[in-house]
Amino acid sequence: MTRHTDARPPMADHWWWRPGWQPGTRFLTFHFTFQNAPEVHRLAAAYRTALADVAGLDLVPDRWLHLTTQGLGFADTVPDDEVRAVLAAAATRLAALPPFDLTLHRPETTPEAIRWEATPTDPPAAVRTALRDAIRTVRGTVDEPDGFTPHISIAYSNTTGPAGPVQAALDTVDASPATTHIDHVDLVRLNRDRHMYEWDAHTPLPLGQ
Repeated sequence: MTRHTDARPPMADHWWWRPGWQPGTRFLTFHFTFQNAPEVHRLAAAYRTALADVAGLDLVPDRWLHLTTQGLGFADTVPDDEVRAVLAAAATRLAALPPFDLTLHRPETTPEAIRWEATPTDPPAAVRTALRDAIRTVRGTVDEPDGFTPHISIAYSNTTGPAGPVQAALDTVDASPATTHIDHVDLVRLNRDRHMYEWDAHTPLPLGQ
């Protein structure tokens, strides 16, 4: 008898404490956020409904949907004057980049998250390049490698287990793509104390102004 096995990598716990992180840690980072993105909320609701009965997932509510773009540093290691200088340098560079639309459709399963890969990739990548250049100009170095895949997570895995049930739930969704307009990027003060990326807003930076 032939045994068919799931070739997908198994799910893994996303919430292990990465270097520098512990309860109470705060991190300054640039995100695209989606509080005012009704089409994204529509699509997210369809997938949250499908995933609701799958064990081992933390589903991301609309208010915490985000596209991680570029970290600045742990809040207690970046002086206020450097934050202000980075924001000023970034604002100048972002003024030369036009707003753009992003489209999401079917999310993919990765070991630690279920996420949409946003398209097109070039405009958010250009924003990230501008932010990295601003940080490097002020601080001399920039954290995080150059590789960048713009993505938005709808759920994070909080345990180990097979990926098959996750994919089976995703396959039940029949929802049209969502497109949203991006006209700014936010500096936020991020934490992950409660199995969720949550933040306090710091400074929005507009594109094309």
